[in-house]
Amino acid sequence: MKFVTDEKLVIVGAAGMIGSNMAQTALMMGLTSNLCLYDVFSPEGVAEELRQSGFDEVNITATTNAAEAFKGAKYILSSGGAPRKQGMTREDLLKGNCEIAEQLGKDIRSYCPDVKHVVIIFNPADLTGLVTLLYSGLKPSQVTTLAGLDSTRLQSALAKKFGVPQYKVTGCATYGGHGEQMAVFGSAVKIDGKPLHDLIGTPALPAEEWEAIKTAVTKGGAKIIELRGRSSFQSPAYLSVEMIRSVMGGEKFRWPVGTYVQNEKYDHIMMAMDTVMDPTGCHYKMPAGTPEELAKLDASYAHLCKMRDELVTLGIVPAISEWNKINPNL
Repeated sequence: MKFVTDEKLVIVGAAGMIGSNMAQTALMMGLTSNLCLYDVFSPEGVAEELRQSGFDEVNITATTNAAEAFKGAKYILSSGGAPRKQGMTREDLLKGNCEIAEQLGKDIRSYCPDVKHVVIIFNPADLTGLVTLLYSGLKPSQVTTLAGLDSTRLQSALAKKFGVPQYKVTGCATYGGHGEQMAVFGSAVKIDGKPLHDLIGTPALPAEEWEAIKTAVTKGGAKIIELRGRSSFQSPAYLSVEMIRSVMGGEKFRWPVGTYVQNEKYDHIMMAMDTVMDPTGCHYKMPAGTPEELAKLDASYAHLCKMRDELVTLGIVPAISEWNKINPNL
């Protein structure tokens, strides 16, 4: 098999449903010949299943030891946090998972400071990604978070509404936070080549139905829990592996990702923007949208700032004025 890279990829939280799916997807995509599975709960069972699947050209290791796992790592995918349960919001996971993110960042700094890219999946991803970045000492372009799942949920919802294949729904994007306060942008969406905005307010898509679709997208994770009895695992696993593939030099990632933002409008925050991922990392620009959409983005940013400031109150991160002392890249 020809691999995208021979460099070490570490799956954090590999014993869980997202982690084990990420591992299998990475192998099926032929991402690397060097895969390490890490979890505080033994991931050896996952490793054995993967070996028994016939992935015999790959060196698959499994460990519960952080130093062993991260030593020599060039790419990291982490789902290593507590999962969301029935009735919970992503924000309900804030304290515990951000403490996990703090330790992850410190482990990266200690054991693999030369890592090329880290993708954070566990919720609330905007905050866990921010904490990981702070304590890792990495550059902002080197740490990204899963946000594309919201955009694919928008695409899926519109494809079902109009009865077309998903690939005929283009331009879907959500920006800001990966939570119920996300900003759903419809201004660039086309349905089989026809602008969505030409359909909104017509019998084809009454305005109130469009509003209901947007709300359903923001609650897409809760719907999966309702339908399956557990939080999403296949979709975040697949999309996060697509993300890491793009920075390895593979196919371009098609959706927005969460990235560190510091500009004249938004500051010291991790949020989904109009992004491009390549072997040099993640690069962003401000999304284009209607005044209403941009106002929603502002509101999403304000909500993220409130949660970020709560982390300061909890003592998980210091005051923003001190961040540069921990990570000179911020």
